[in-house]
Amino acid sequence: MLYRKLGKTGLEVSILGFGAMRLPIVGGIRQSIEAFDPAKVVDEKEAVRMIRYAVEKGINYFDTAFIYHMGHSEVILGKGLKDFRDKVAIATKLPLMVIQDSSDFQKTFDKQLERLGTDYIDIYLAHGLNRHHWNRLREMGMLEFMERVKSEGRARHIGFSFHDDAQMFKEIVDSHDWELCQIQYNYFDEDYQAGRTGLEYAASKGLGVVIMEPIRGGKLADPVPAKVRALWNTAAVKRSAAEWALRWVWNYPEVSLLLSGMSNMEQLMENIRIAEEGRPGSLTREELALIDKVKVVYREAVQVGCTGCGYCMPCEQGVNIPEIFSMYNDQYIFGDKDLSSVFYGTFLTPEQQASSCTECGACEEKCPQQIPIRDELKKAHESLYHPELLPQPPH
Repeated sequence: MLYRKLGKTGLEVSILGFGAMRLPIVGGIRQSIEAFDPAKVVDEKEAVRMIRYAVEKGINYFDTAFIYHMGHSEVILGKGLKDFRDKVAIATKLPLMVIQDSSDFQKTFDKQLERLGTDYIDIYLAHGLNRHHWNRLREMGMLEFMERVKSEGRARHIGFSFHDDAQMFKEIVDSHDWELCQIQYNYFDEDYQAGRTGLEYAASKGLGVVIMEPIRGGKLADPVPAKVRALWNTAAVKRSAAEWALRWVWNYPEVSLLLSGMSNMEQLMENIRIAEEGRPGSLTREELALIDKVKVVYREAVQVGCTGCGYCMPCEQGVNIPEIFSMYNDQYIFGDKDLSSVFYGTFLTPEQQASSCTECGACEEKCPQQIPIRDELKKAHESLYHPELLPQPPH
């Protein structure tokens, strides 16, 4: 395993971090919103096995959050790491979206310590900062609280994860003596949100930079469109789509580590293998040019920039927003519009379809990608809803 310095923290961290947002599910069935759906049960035995294997192979950075797997992620991570506590860094997040008043800071933090089975957290991040959360939580005393638990030694290093534009990112970086940040970054999103501008700015200020969504919620790895596969096949060195995506992120020296949400042992083992080659500047000029060509192909096809993170869920009306956008994008990326329409009409109930949206706007307030969800749901329904394609019952 390769290691890099995590900015001002001084920690030496594995370049591959274990993201505990998409832990294995009982039966192996994965859907885009499973990490937030209480009906999807984590395979605890397999998850613990993966966590322990990761430690044995040199991974020493484990990331979770209060809301992942409806709170079970922190519990399972604590169980998996209980025998390795002094060998690893545990990162979790202050859930800004559920904080209602200043007393919630301490209550939530204490609950997280209990779940994780530890008396301190190595990395404590304000979760998903944007303009709305930043202004609201700063007035409630968030920074003072985070500094207090740091001074007490119960949160050894503090930082923030981020979902907004580059200008807002710079403002937050400059507003406090942060030690690290966590941003979304991959070859498709190089200029999205904080993007490359934010990556370089944070590093120039001495912050450690943790990358989330390096494979864009798996969408850059599986399935691979035919046009993209054809481009990858032209490379002198053959790599999987996942490997191309991970290597692109690690190619930047400003990156401290990336998080991968691995859902089975095969993915974990593959990513550990790939990490052995994740050195800065290790991709050739020709390889980087090839990745740029792949990016163009994807950009030409995507309709909605949804990563399937599930933050918009649950919808009070039952609308399955991430799954709808996934089907909508698949229509265009993979070129089989009829099949996506069949899936839409077969696997989603009428309540789950976009036509059930009441346009309350609650989903847009929670969306880290700042997608105009209500408008896009209308477009998706118009494109996907074709009942004439569905199998008809016998008369």
